[in-house]
Amino acid sequence: MALKCVAIAVGSARLMTDPRDIRGIYDRQAERYDSDRSRKLVERGWLGHFASGLPDTGRVLDLGCGGGEPIAGWLIDQGFQVTGVDLSLALLDRARSRWPDGDWRQADMRTLDLGERFDGIIGWDSFFHLTAAEQIECLPRLAAHLKPAGSLMLTVGPGEGEAIGTVGGEPIYHASLSPARYATLLEENGLILTAFQAEDADCTDHTVLIARSLEA
Repeated sequence: MALKCVAIAVGSARLMTDPRDIRGIYDRQAERYDSDRSRKLVERGWLGHFASGLPDTGRVLDLGCGGGEPIAGWLIDQGFQVTGVDLSLALLDRARSRWPDGDWRQADMRTLDLGERFDGIIGWDSFFHLTAAEQIECLPRLAAHLKPAGSLMLTVGPGEGEAIGTVGGEPIYHASLSPARYATLLEENGLILTAFQAEDADCTDHTVLIARSLEA
């Protein structure tokens, strides 16, 4: 789901849905979300851009992997070693049923501490469920999980704000910082913003950023 960050007051956005209930929503709506999730791979162009900066057979952390389709599946088909992480056990069960030998783990990106580092991290339609404050706290965790010269790709919003989407008919919370704030925070954590496109018309209006670790 593309995030449309319109001018919504903080209080009014949260009256509509609870950002603390992200796991509950995806657990309750796992079957419908998974069946409704497009397999058309409109993300292919961005995935190719992201993958071009990774070593062959590199390790990729799919943060918010859901049922594994289509993102994790595409990465696996390209020969990458994928670790899929999600809050929802119901969605992880679907990923495990598709790739029984895969590395699927329940974890919360807000407290992420896997004790491992990856060549790439992708948070497609997941990172933007965090509040602005949680995103600020999470970015150092993501940076700490990247290898030197590792790549990070996230979907965010085109500007600072909050928005409400739906999953299986339930309202669900989204938030974004401004592009300038992301760039500053990434730099403070040893990454440089290498690509940013707001509301990409060729990718169902997703706003995408890519950053690279500068750590030697």
